Amino acid sequence: MATKHAALHALIEPVVAAMGFELWGIDYLSQGKHSRLLIYIEGENGVSVDDCADISRQISAVLDVEDPIAEAYRLEVSSPGMDRPLYTLDHFRRFQGHQVALKLRSAFDGQRKFRGLLAGIEGDEVLLQMDGEEYCFPIESIDKANIVPRFDK
Repeated sequence: MATKHAALHALIEPVVAAMGFELWGIDYLSQGKHSRLLIYIEGENGVSVDDCADISRQISAVLDVEDPIAEAYRLEVSSPGMDRPLYTLDHFRRFQGHQVALKLRSAFDGQRKFRGLLAGIEGDEVLLQMDGEEYCFPIESIDKANIVPRFDK
């Protein structure tokens, strides 16, 4: 799957960049005939529905020609939103000081799900503060990470 993800990124990133946006991330959810390719884009001035539609048309044209996914799928383009997924060390660095929810690929101390303050990164490890303790998780051990939105401001 890592090579499929890399191939998709290589096809999609130049299209998104040419349209003046940052490719935030890609998720492919294989669910038989209900599979979805989720493309998250970030813009300096935000992301509108029209931006998503324009980029979706451009990406769709490239994917139709290159055909990197054999089975049927639905293409969705959107902003990462308030509960944005975090994919790279740079994403974790940019959102230091925010609450995050992590799901690990395999259990650590008997659990896979963690929620705490993103304290930063150290090398290729994500630092998470929880209950007065600091945990270090190698980025490759993180299956999924999202910002936990705050509504109290």
